[in-house]
Amino acid sequence: MAKNQNASTSNDVKVLLVGVQAPNNHIQDIQSYYDEFISLAETLGVAQYEFIAIKLRSFDNKYFFTQGKLEEVKVAFEKSGATEIIISDQLNGQQERNLQDYLECRIFDRTRLILSIFERTATTAEGKLQVEIAKLELLKTRLAGHGIHLEQQAGSIGVKGPGETLKEETNRLIERLVLTAQRKIKQLEKTRETQRKRRLTQELQQVCLIGYTNAGKSSILNKMTNSDVLAEDKLFATLDTATRQLFIHHKKVGLISDTVGFIQNLPTQLIKAFKSTLAELQYASLLLHVVDISNPNWKSHMNVVFSTLKDLGVQKEMVIVFNKADLLEPEELQARIDTFDLPIPYVVVSALSKEGLESLANYIAARKS
Repeated sequence: MAKNQNASTSNDVKVLLVGVQAPNNHIQDIQSYYDEFISLAETLGVAQYEFIAIKLRSFDNKYFFTQGKLEEVKVAFEKSGATEIIISDQLNGQQERNLQDYLECRIFDRTRLILSIFERTATTAEGKLQVEIAKLELLKTRLAGHGIHLEQQAGSIGVKGPGETLKEETNRLIERLVLTAQRKIKQLEKTRETQRKRRLTQELQQVCLIGYTNAGKSSILNKMTNSDVLAEDKLFATLDTATRQLFIHHKKVGLISDTVGFIQNLPTQLIKAFKSTLAELQYASLLLHVVDISNPNWKSHMNVVFSTLKDLGVQKEMVIVFNKADLLEPEELQARIDTFDLPIPYVVVSALSKEGLESLANYIAARKS
């Protein structure tokens, strides 16, 4: 049986990328979903790949793909010369194992792909602990019905009772590791809470940058604070929350934080694991919702952010920051802005040229914390 492990990042491994249009995927622009899936794979370091698109009208409980579609994947895999497969949708543990046995290769789903990217980009102690918890929680779900070797009894001859199965023992070990990581995170949260209380007594604004991944949040943070937070043209370049002092007209007006970017169909267990990072939003006095206005799917990206904020129970004053305006012709830019009809203030900026950032800074400086 093929081994379960994180998605490969080796440049010399060829991968078959399977983009799935599933019945529960209500994304209107399916091509953008496929493009984003390919970008996720490239962000991880996948350099050699072939892509196929599969449209499913129903799921198969055993293999995820119905029989005809399963054969399509098998034929494409054999022709491609690939040695691994990454699927754009989520699988359960049994489906993952069945596919690995049937196709005789390593299979990675959307959860494993994004989690592997998170693992590479986490740099702080809290971020690494959150990744560890997410990995352990995923491992626990993958143990369910794992096979006969995990059903063997751990008891010895002559011991009364059936003993403990290896699966049960492994589950208990995972639970202990999760609890240990959660305790460490709580300790870090106490330190963060002390810092927050100190900020509140100083009556400083707490501004948080939010938005779809790769919208340019880190670039805006860098330009507004003269910082050097990692800002790359790739998905999830920033995972950990970065906070900097915010000076406007040579006066300290507060703190500004960059947060992890959102993405469509983010696996729920990953949202759960990173709630402590996103908890910074609960204490924000102002949210700067950064939108890549040059992206054809900018509206759907905004909706993903709005939906995620709703799931997190976050309701805060917000300003829409339409970024990357320099990538559009003035007529096209204005046409897109004209379709924005939400009762939320907005500013148009270019983090690259700094155009519009002064207007944004003046807005922040003029409001009260």
